[in-house]
Amino acid sequence: MSNVEAAPVEMRCGEPVGDRPPPETPRVEVLSPREVPLGGPRAMSVRRTLPQRARTLIGAWCFADHYGPDDVAGTGGMDVPPHPHTGLQTVSWLFSGEVEHRDSLGSHAFIRPGELNLMTGGYGIAHSEVSTPRTTVLHGVQLWVALPEEHRNAGRDFQHHVPEPVRIDGAEIRVFLGALAGDVSPVRTFTPLLGAEITLQPGAAITLATDTAFEHGVLVDSGQVRVADTLLRPAELGYVPAGLGALSLANPSDGPARTILLGGPAFEEQIVMWWNFIGRTHEDIVRAREDWEASSGRFGGVEGYPGNRLRAPGLPNATIMPRGNRPRS
Repeated sequence: MSNVEAAPVEMRCGEPVGDRPPPETPRVEVLSPREVPLGGPRAMSVRRTLPQRARTLIGAWCFADHYGPDDVAGTGGMDVPPHPHTGLQTVSWLFSGEVEHRDSLGSHAFIRPGELNLMTGGYGIAHSEVSTPRTTVLHGVQLWVALPEEHRNAGRDFQHHVPEPVRIDGAEIRVFLGALAGDVSPVRTFTPLLGAEITLQPGAAITLATDTAFEHGVLVDSGQVRVADTLLRPAELGYVPAGLGALSLANPSDGPARTILLGGPAFEEQIVMWWNFIGRTHEDIVRAREDWEASSGRFGGVEGYPGNRLRAPGLPNATIMPRGNRPRS
């Protein structure tokens, strides 16, 4: 998915290595979303929890959009024209509906509920995303992962994976990246990552073994979920710092609750993120924008989309300045 904001915020992001709370008393930082429209007056909107001023990264996860359930009869659904990416991987995951994906690698695939599509932008890729005519309700998440310096100019790639559900203690878990609850995803990433959908039945409570080097984010899609002693409501993202060997989730309500669990070790590198590009300097962003606007071969072309590609927004009238996570008190 593209960041279609007309004036995207520029960021140089990094996770400071501050003091961590002891494992037995995890502090959960609650991040509230902001609404971002994906197009014109009838277009669907998304709820964005990453990046924001309070926190810009969780592990290498640097972007989280949560959308739906969206009645496409009223909004027209998703129609994102060809647009570029650099320095990142896109992670697409649906709860309902279907999205057609085309990219400049030549991939033509469909995103369906419970199926992972992961695309590597690296040095440069372009793609389009359009909800299909048979979609009535569109509902899902779009996530980005920052690539580390040694791999940020990697070649284009596209991977598809359908995880088998794991059922334990009233929970159903689908691990699409990394390892959790005895399941391991075969999908290749450039830093250690965790990504999983977890659905908790009414009253269910689970404790999951986790990597102590990982910080985690719990994004609530539906229902309410208690993480340690903190209750998260729909569309909220709870941040849990590294140092824990286990993560406790509970559903205190009388209906099911669904979450997306993200994780990874703190991403120590400084990155600059603007529009759909991730680089290391302001000049990286300027160069990527110029290459896209000039239709250079860096991004390639997307075949089969019936329309024009997205134009890049104008750059800010200043050098992109650093912005990172606020130190935890």
